Amino acid sequence: MMEKSRHTRQLAVSLLFGLWFPCCLSQTTAPSRASVALTPSAAPQQLKVRLAGYPRKHNEGRIELFYKGEWGTICDDDFSIANANVLCRQLGFVSATGWTHSAKYGNGQGKIWLDNVLCNGGEKSIDLCKSRGWGNSDCTHDEDAGVVCKDERIPGFVDSNIIDAQVDEKKVEEVRLRPVVGTARRKLPITEGVVEVKHKDGWAQICDVGWTVKNTRVVCGMLGFPHERKVNKNFYKLYLERQKNLYLLRSVACLGSEVHLAACPLEFNRPNATATCAGGMPVVVSCMPGPLFMQNSSLKKKVKVSSNVRLKGGARLGEGRVEVLKDNEWGTVCDDRWSLLSASVVCRELGFGSAKEALTGARMGQGMGPIYMNEVKCVGNEKSIWNCPFKNITAEDCQHMEDAAVRCNIPYMGLENSIRIAGGRSSYEGRVEVQVGSKWGTVCSTGWTTKEALVACRQLGLGYAMHAVTETWYWDSSNVTEMVMSGVKCTGSEMALSQCQHHKTVNCQKAAAKFSAGVICSETASDLVLNASLVEQTVYIEDRPLHMLYCAAEEDCLSKSAAKANWPYGHRRLLRFSSQIHNIGRADFKPKAGRHSWVWHACHGHYHSMDVFTHYDLLNANGSKVAEGHKASFCLEDTECQEGVSKRYECANFGDQGITVGCWDLYRHDIDCQWLDITDVKPGNYIMQVVINPNYEVAESDFTNNGMKCNCKYDGHRIWLHNCHIGDAFSEEAEKRFEKYPGQINNRIS
Repeated sequence: MMEKSRHTRQLAVSLLFGLWFPCCLSQTTAPSRASVALTPSAAPQQLKVRLAGYPRKHNEGRIELFYKGEWGTICDDDFSIANANVLCRQLGFVSATGWTHSAKYGNGQGKIWLDNVLCNGGEKSIDLCKSRGWGNSDCTHDEDAGVVCKDERIPGFVDSNIIDAQVDEKKVEEVRLRPVVGTARRKLPITEGVVEVKHKDGWAQICDVGWTVKNTRVVCGMLGFPHERKVNKNFYKLYLERQKNLYLLRSVACLGSEVHLAACPLEFNRPNATATCAGGMPVVVSCMPGPLFMQNSSLKKKVKVSSNVRLKGGARLGEGRVEVLKDNEWGTVCDDRWSLLSASVVCRELGFGSAKEALTGARMGQGMGPIYMNEVKCVGNEKSIWNCPFKNITAEDCQHMEDAAVRCNIPYMGLENSIRIAGGRSSYEGRVEVQVGSKWGTVCSTGWTTKEALVACRQLGLGYAMHAVTETWYWDSSNVTEMVMSGVKCTGSEMALSQCQHHKTVNCQKAAAKFSAGVICSETASDLVLNASLVEQTVYIEDRPLHMLYCAAEEDCLSKSAAKANWPYGHRRLLRFSSQIHNIGRADFKPKAGRHSWVWHACHGHYHSMDVFTHYDLLNANGSKVAEGHKASFCLEDTECQEGVSKRYECANFGDQGITVGCWDLYRHDIDCQWLDITDVKPGNYIMQVVINPNYEVAESDFTNNGMKCNCKYDGHRIWLHNCHIGDAFSEEAEKRFEKYPGQINNRIS
């Protein structure tokens, strides 16, 4: 009932607001109540702020603040554009363009944290403005304030919508495992050793009297390990008795679900007192790494991670949008009540440690399939998110703009120490230098593509790869000139360049330093996905006369046999369909080439901004192509956008080309080249395949969803498509069944 009333209330508010005068978006003042004494409200060092509500764009919404472990709202009394400016800057936008009152984005829940807020506009945080104080309000949620921010980010700002451990890390600044065995010191990750806590300029130990397996679980989790294992204390006792130990912590009492040791009840020894550990010794733990971080390959096969939960769209290992498998189809999780406890369950079942951050508001991009879960409430010790209480949801409850994501703790592997970039204008770009042995040098740029750049940016910890640069003479500020790596070929999923294929001995045609490889990295990236069901709904066959196909032939949109046809007599048989290409990522999709190098095609009267934007193929049972087509992106533009998102790109008048986040580009079935030429194809069962951005010319956060496949049945006169789906939408089992479509094996009508 609560969910239904929430939706009804939001709809009513939206309708009422739509009937009001539009200037309400940037009201000057809302009605205020009786005057009260106002003072700045002390809050945690970095107050967390987020935008919420529906319907809204990504740069507007109801303001919510995280204080004392709980999200709450701000009352609209005395609210002003100055308040909105402070809040928008806290959210990473350059300024505010307006603000809203009377719960324009729907009523919030829980606390109303601030009321009668008065900012000058220059404050660094909303808690530095005058107000009635935290939790002191005479408002209801009907008066929740919202802001509209200018859609321009502060350069280098770290994004919002992040829930992390609200703990005083000064208590326990850093935790490490100190290995005692010589061989263990040289191998990463370190999985066993003495637990040590950073203390002043050195490291201190913890007394193991009363230490429990729950404490070990927390330590292993924060160090990136999903499980703990038994440790041979006797082995360590002899060694540690000979050491001088400094016991900082006398007692630790974790529940086991905490994501940081500082979140557990801790008892410290008094400063300057001679601390002992009567009847005990320093805590020693042993952790079990996930399969990705195991050195022992035979053990890797035995350890299984979840097959019905996955992370998508993240730039770094152990982060991404949470997707769950139900009835052989992947779907997402809505972020209502999303917490660190639920996020930690996901992280551990995937072979990582506890959750570093739980992310809301599609922080890792929007999914495309169903939304399966809402209000997930894990307690933290469940084996899988499927074991946690959750609500099945309807389309009214959640949108994909509320998809939940995680950032997991992962073991320290030291991979970032063997790579660096030099000479760039910012810390996100430069010429790549990889350490091989003790020597620093450059990387050969022959064959250097977006996939290799993606791995380099991941290893550097700088997010996604925006560009793979093959000439870096303008970044030549380093004295490193020797080339130490060539022939690099990555799949795109590796953790480091050293894990990619590469030449054993350097062999580079262009060995000069100015031709060494470089990267431009970014915290955000686009993500293109084809609407599979629309392809299935719009497919048909057309026999098109040759005299209507001169332009198409000029643009290489017909099969090779068309060149031998008796032009202009006869026809070509075309398999036609509509393509609706969505950008569900977190950055606009723009052509790699600038407009100065776009090619004008007089025949169709438009510019080509990419040589090849999509591949269309018909495959037989062996996977061989029986028909193919390619589509130059003759015009990338925003045809339509989801509610509340403005169009930014259009092709008319040599306009900017691209696809905005939350928008889609529609290529209708009736435009030139939007087809497969099947004139030479015999009747049979086939697989139709569409691949967007097939040459990886433009960086995306996820390339695994760029392909779409359909089962295709052709009887010589008519055509049917079945099971159209995005490349990664089905389970492995369902994908195998798809490949064995009836009649597929003998390639004949069944």
